[in-house]
Amino acid sequence: MRIAMVSEHASPLAALGGVDAGGQNVHVAALSAALCRRGHEVTVYTRRDDPHLPERIETPQGYTIVHVPAGPPERLHKDELLAHMGPFAQYLDEEWSTDRPDVAHAHFWMSGIATQLAARHLDLPAVQTFHGLGVVKRRHQGVQDTSPQDRLKLEAMVARTATWVAATCTDEVFELMRLGRARSRISVVPCGVDLDLFTPEGPRAEKGARHRIVSVGRFVPRKGFDVVVRALPAIADTELVVAGGPDVSGLDADPEVRRLRALAVELGVADRVHFHGAVAREDMPALLRSADVVACTPWYEPFGIVPLEAMACGIPVVASAVGGMLDTIVHDVTGRLVQPKRPGEVADAVNHLLHDDFLRQSFGAAGRDRARARYSWDRIAGDTARIYDRLVPAPAMPVSVPTTSSMSSG
Repeated sequence: MRIAMVSEHASPLAALGGVDAGGQNVHVAALSAALCRRGHEVTVYTRRDDPHLPERIETPQGYTIVHVPAGPPERLHKDELLAHMGPFAQYLDEEWSTDRPDVAHAHFWMSGIATQLAARHLDLPAVQTFHGLGVVKRRHQGVQDTSPQDRLKLEAMVARTATWVAATCTDEVFELMRLGRARSRISVVPCGVDLDLFTPEGPRAEKGARHRIVSVGRFVPRKGFDVVVRALPAIADTELVVAGGPDVSGLDADPEVRRLRALAVELGVADRVHFHGAVAREDMPALLRSADVVACTPWYEPFGIVPLEAMACGIPVVASAVGGMLDTIVHDVTGRLVQPKRPGEVADAVNHLLHDDFLRQSFGAAGRDRARARYSWDRIAGDTARIYDRLVPAPAMPVSVPTTSSMSSG
């Protein structure tokens, strides 16, 4: 099958940890690679954000990346991209008119706009994965939400008119139904984890005698790193390592790092809070393995890849009971779920784990088993391919016409 992946701002080539580079980039790259391993032909369309990028790149994993000329060839915040979705859609229309895919799969709401404009004209099935909904973002961020003014209206339209929607978690299904999407045309297809990279065995990042909590993510307030910082005074003899964001050289200029450092000083834990900066993908397992507990405490989370990666490494997780983490983490089996924005609950959950080695090891082993059983990228690709199979007509079987000789021989 020929599959067109559309990911307007999240390129598989982007360095993770930046303002607009995170789980969606991982999802698109890993899903495309896994579909290629299943014998499909995958092309990823993403916006050109650098004039020196070639139009097409063949990746070692087997999929092709096409850099779409839509807007200036420079880095733009994703909230500035809506105005460029018209040219993006026009490019897809022209490309697919001469090189037709069997199915188009859009990632994020703006990709959905461009994809549906082109797919509708060409009568192509269009699958939609949102990677987070604007209505949820607005609910939690209020006036601090920087999304385009028309996002909620346009996103609801994309949700209602896609041929099929692949929600990343159960919680998102209910949000989509509130937007008017029929439940009968939604499937839950979660993110996956690289089980060959994220394993319990392997090197561990160096650490001292203290216990260690690791938190990973983009440096934005909604990720809730401040919740763990506020919990730290009640967790003795333990350090917090926060990874992500810019490279070490850019940490001092990052507003979220400055806010968190000031908070740590105010609470008297500055000597126990360390900012690691950006972590290369191949180095992330070693950092996670060095943790006694991985804490993921966002206000809301469309899916949450980090807790899944920690589980695959055999590390117990303390996480906010929101979004995708309600699906991935089994409370009191693979980790502990706590209410969002509750530092006291985080402190209690972490202390419970730090004081019980057997419980920590049990949670870690159960987490690894769950990641292997449900969240391999090959399984996720299989779930996704079944959606495509449902939407793409099967090729007509050749009709066997008897020859003159075969008829006479009877």
